[in-house]
Amino acid sequence: MLTPGAWRKSSFSGGGQGDACVEVAHQHTHIAVRDSKAPTRATLALPPATFASFINALKHQS
Repeated sequence: MLTPGAWRKSSFSGGGQGDACVEVAHQHTHIAVRDSKAPTRATLALPPATFASFINALKHQS
């Protein structure tokens, strides 16, 4: 389980309380992602190389 301090909000979070985006947590073997509006729900955990591919694909979506 990740501690609350392990999570940081995306630099692209929306205005207000900044709860319109995702939070990430870097671990030794994976990078975890969760919805900042529902932090107690499920997280997505990916190995770093897979996470980088995921982000790259999102950047190049039409």
